[in-house]
Amino acid sequence: MKPRLAGWLVNGALAGCAVLALLPLLWMLSVSFMAPGAASALPPPLWPAHATLDNYRTLFALNGMGRYLVNSLAVSSAIALLALACNLMAGYAFAKLRFAGRERLFQALIGALVIPAQVAMLPLFLLLKYMGLVNSYAGVIVPAMATIFGIYLVRQYARGVPDELLEAARIDGAGEWRIFVQIVLPLLKPVMVTLTIFTFLAAWNDFMWPLIVLTGQEHYTLPLALASLAREHSEDSELMMAGSVVTVLPVLALFLALQRHYLQGLLLGSVKG
Repeated sequence: MKPRLAGWLVNGALAGCAVLALLPLLWMLSVSFMAPGAASALPPPLWPAHATLDNYRTLFALNGMGRYLVNSLAVSSAIALLALACNLMAGYAFAKLRFAGRERLFQALIGALVIPAQVAMLPLFLLLKYMGLVNSYAGVIVPAMATIFGIYLVRQYARGVPDELLEAARIDGAGEWRIFVQIVLPLLKPVMVTLTIFTFLAAWNDFMWPLIVLTGQEHYTLPLALASLAREHSEDSELMMAGSVVTVLPVLALFLALQRHYLQGLLLGSVKG
């Protein structure tokens, strides 16, 4: 088979897979602009006969989706920023600083990855209850301030920073904090972008832990609000699809805008490790 023909076949197959993956999202967007009850017709219409924004107006005016959107933005942004700071410092320490038990502690962290997250939910909830953080945003943010994956990702990338550069800075009299801020952080920009996007997306889409910690509806994030909406308007497919669009569109736009930096950080981190 000629290389050019093989390239066309491979690209065609990839394009077909992309279309199949995008069809549910496109239909969700289309249904969100349909009049109430239009999506229940047989066969289901692919496009709205008369596009309307009534579903979005109802969503924000009657169901308070605007408040839940702000809650998700605030919680996800706080988690992303705090996790970035903690993971950067911990990952750099494991990569470049020498202290007693460094390798054993890192091995213990990696070993903890095999423990299902659900196993830790009960003791973590009881700990947060003892601290008085249940039904508060702090109860969602504090457990996510550092992750094993984030520490591992930063460590693998930071190991590629030349030791000679750090030693030269120490000889010139720079302290460890100054070395970290002025020398190391600029070199870690790709993995910083990757970690920020990854953490923000994970926090935005998280459903289980906010469901456990946030008992008051005024603190709900978008995934919780969407689940509550499904219980109250299970027959209103158009309103449900509008809520899904509001939940998916911000993070989808963020990922598409920064996907080049996201993939670059992942690939460089794996190569440098």
